[in-house]
Formats: sequence, structure tokens, C-alpha cells
Amino acid sequence: MLRKILIVIFFLPLFLTAQNLGPGSFARMGFYARGIGMGNAMTAVTKGTLTGFYNPAVSPFQERNSFNVGYSFLSLDRSLNFFSFTRKFEIGKKLIDEGVYSKPRSIAGISVGVINSGVSGIEERDNQGIKQGDFSTSENLFFLSLSNRFSEKLSVGITFKFFDYKLYKDVKTSGLGFDFGAVYKFNDELFAALYIGDINSKYRWDTNNLYGLAGRTTIDNFPLVKTLGASYFVRKYKVLFSAEFSSLVKDFNILRFGAEWELFDRLFIRGGVDELNLSDFNHPAKPSLGFSYSRDVKGWFVGFDYAFVFEPYSPSGIHVIGLNIKM
Repeated sequence: MLRKILIVIFFLPLFLTAQNLGPGSFARMGFYARGIGMGNAMTAVTKGTLTGFYNPAVSPFQERNSFNVGYSFLSLDRSLNFFSFTRKFEIGKKLIDEGVYSKPRSIAGISVGVINSGVSGIEERDNQGIKQGDFSTSENLFFLSLSNRFSEKLSVGITFKFFDYKLYKDVKTSGLGFDFGAVYKFNDELFAALYIGDINSKYRWDTNNLYGLAGRTTIDNFPLVKTLGASYFVRKYKVLFSAEFSSLVKDFNILRFGAEWELFDRLFIRGGVDELNLSDFNHPAKPSLGFSYSRDVKGWFVGFDYAFVFEPYSPSGIHVIGLNIKM
């Protein structure tokens, strides 16, 4: 009976710089060109194009309905793609005299999205080294973020995350996790945020269908992500600064920071640094750069986004392009 060699998949990390962070590392690469271009320091960012992926509590700050689609160019036959939709709802708005609306009692937000990733062109060989064909992996995250701005100062939200991973033929798994987030507004320029991610997230593997009596069941728990973040907007110069501290696993406490400058009307340039490891200074950080530009097309703002990430241990960096539509 032909014995399939699967070991290559487990030792070919899908996302090289996150290989020591356990399962679900593809989802910790970031989301869309704007976030990745700012070093993924987005937990407390409440201005511009937003998504509940980084923090479900930011959705009520989104202006207009926002659609995002992104595609990444990575080395080693890897893929990483994005889609999201974010909008806010004003609850309890009442019509008064002169046709003017009063302030809403509450502002809610919703964000839905998908991250698709995988590796293609993996060779399948028997125990004699003879090639049997090629196959690919597919790892996906579907999320739904719900949030409410209870007051002018405080917004709180929760994200439901469904993971689906097809590794090889009958070897597949899925799981459900949760994120919790909160944002506090000190004033129109300064915001602080708390985020706890991947609560209950895990993969449960069952290889009995593939290996028979030699198969077994294993559980891989995702690391619990704990993040404190802050953002500050310098209105005079139209510059947004953001920074955050995140703790994932033992000896992996990191800083992220980013900045975004509106150079001209609707033309933004940005940069950031991700995975600045405070526990191990030998761990390489991930600098990034990016820009975006949008135009008003019959009342819709249509924008193009781009980000580049310097990826350690990889033959080349990561290019992320995206299309954003606000209506």
C-alpha cells in the first residue's frame, strides 16, 4: 500500500515569520493593504477604512459602507487573499421639527470578512521517492464582528471566527473562536483599545480515515492574543500614529507601530513595523510601507491600496494590493 509523505507540509511553514506561533499563523499576517502597511498596529485606529478583524469595537466609527478586496503576492507558492464589508447603524434616531434628526441613542457596527490562504504545487511522493502528483492546502477564516458604541467615549464588540482547514484529502478540520475588543475615546485625537483574540480557537485533527489503526486524534490550541493599543491623530498635519503591545505565547511579547500621512487630498502614504520582539531581539522584525489613493466616482469613493512587507527568511517580500469602495 502506498504511503503518502505528508511530513513536508508540517515542516513547510505557510507563513515563515509566524512559524513559532502555533496554528492559525496565517491570520496573524494582518488584514488588507492598509493594516499591513501600518505594521498591523490597528487595534485603536478609528479613522479611515476600518475592519472588525483587528478589533470588533472599531466598526461603529466607520464612515459610509466600506467594501475591501485584497490579493497578495508571496514567494514559495503561497497565497493570501481578503474580503470584508463594514458599516455602522444609528439606533434610536428620531425625527424632530424642521426635519432635523436628533442624536442617536446608540451607534452599532457590523463587519464581515474572509481570509483565504494556502500553498500550491506541493509534490506528493511515495516512500520510494516516486512522484505521485501535486496537491495544495487551503486554510480559511470567516469572521463576523458585532459592536455597539454605548456612549460617546466607549465602544465594545465581539467577533465570531470560523476556521476551515483542508490539509490533505481526508485530513481536514474546522473550529470556532471568539475575539473581544473595546475602544475608549479620550478626545477627537486620542484613542485607546483593548483586544483579546482567539478565545477557544483550536484545530482538532483526526487521521484515522487516512492511516487507519495508525491514525490518531490531536488538538492544536491557538495562542491567546492579548493586546493594548493607542492611536493619535495630529489634525494640523493630517498624520495618524498608532502603536500597540501584544502578548501571544511565552517569549513572544511584541511591539507594533505605524503611521499614516495624508500627503494630498485622498492620497495617503504609510509605514510601520510588526513583530518587534521584546523577549528576543534576535527575532527579525517586519518593516512595511504602503500608500492608497481614492477618487469620488458619482458619490462613491473608489480607492486603490498597496503595501509591501520585508519578510525575513523568504526569497522576496510580500506585495499586497487592494480595492476599496465606500458608498
